[in-house]
Amino acid sequence: MADDSSIADVVMHPVRLRIIQQLGGRSLTTAQLRAALPDVTQATLYRHVATLVDAGILTVVEERKVRGAVERTLALGDRMAHVDQTELRAMSDAQLRSAFLAFLGDVSADFDRFVAGEDPVLRDFVGFGRVPLYVDTAGLTAIQAGLSELLAPYLSERGDGQRRVSLATVLIPEPDPPAPAALQRDDD
Repeated sequence: MADDSSIADVVMHPVRLRIIQQLGGRSLTTAQLRAALPDVTQATLYRHVATLVDAGILTVVEERKVRGAVERTLALGDRMAHVDQTELRAMSDAQLRSAFLAFLGDVSADFDRFVAGEDPVLRDFVGFGRVPLYVDTAGLTAIQAGLSELLAPYLSERGDGQRRVSLATVLIPEPDPPAPAALQRDDD
């Protein structure tokens, strides 16, 4: 049963963000999660998995006995790990900064693991860029819907030689530039 805590309260922890990222579009056993996150102790991993399951963000899709213990297979649950606009608006400035820094830290850690892997073939899959867009809220909604439709076929593993990549998006609204100072006439 999912508790009533805010998704942001549950998700915006660096370890939980990494767990969610690993499960995006696939199911993993707890052993596979431990292997994917070797710097996270087993006790810490299990504690954060339990928090995510209790909140309904993760779900147990299978349980099986392995050497006398029960191993669970996990996937993203019905309460998807997405912080919506209402929750973003409700965050204090400090919470928003903390959430964004946790997100950036997670992306940076992924990039560091990629570089440390030294696999030249993977260079064909890396990229990053930045582009300004000029939108209103309706335009932004249309872009997000279009991206969701475009990405939908690629969100689940099909096992046909695909490589898993992480696509991170960041929208940062720029403040309006200051109005030019009014031209003052010099009557002298």
